[in-house]
Amino acid sequence: MTRAQRYERVVEWFSKAMPVAEPELHYGNAFQLLVAVILSAQCTDRRVNMVTPRLFEDYPTAECMAEASEEVLLDYVKSVSYPNSKARHLSEMAKMLVRDFGGEVPSEGKDLERLPGVGRKTANVIQAVIFGKARMAVDTHVFRVSHRIGLVPESASTPLAVEKCLTRNFPEEIIPKAHHWLILHGRYTCTARNPKCESCGLNTICNYAKNHHS
Repeated sequence: MTRAQRYERVVEWFSKAMPVAEPELHYGNAFQLLVAVILSAQCTDRRVNMVTPRLFEDYPTAECMAEASEEVLLDYVKSVSYPNSKARHLSEMAKMLVRDFGGEVPSEGKDLERLPGVGRKTANVIQAVIFGKARMAVDTHVFRVSHRIGLVPESASTPLAVEKCLTRNFPEEIIPKAHHWLILHGRYTCTARNPKCESCGLNTICNYAKNHHS
């Protein structure tokens, strides 16, 4: 099977099996998604969703959050991973949004990556989800699933290499949704330990399933 055929089958299967694929983080606008994604680094979406309702109620906009001290924000986010650095990032990020971007979340990757707490992965999420751009954010799930299915070569050993390969091979209009397909598949089916290969609809074309369950 060629790589192009593999992608074709993957798109075909996910389109039927997961026609709606969206972030599991709860948010009401671009600023809130940015906050949630920053908080979700090395933390579960479920935990972040427990923390954000109170945070968003009291600080719904960049302008509001920019007025809050790091210490005050820490009280809201203390149950997530790395709360001290994340509280600092939120405070500094909100201040920069107000100072440099009129309180609005920018749409360009280079502008997003200037914001404290925002790296390439977070910038790609915001561009894909909020602005509908063909950006592929590669987290641990996307990295693992892409390699297991055979969407990327073994030599794609960094998130950036995986991102470039996926972006090159998925149809452009599919990329924002494909990001969620791969994350959700990795979260619930193609798990790091004990993946559910027997019940996976991709097991006939998946390299991992073939090698471990043949």
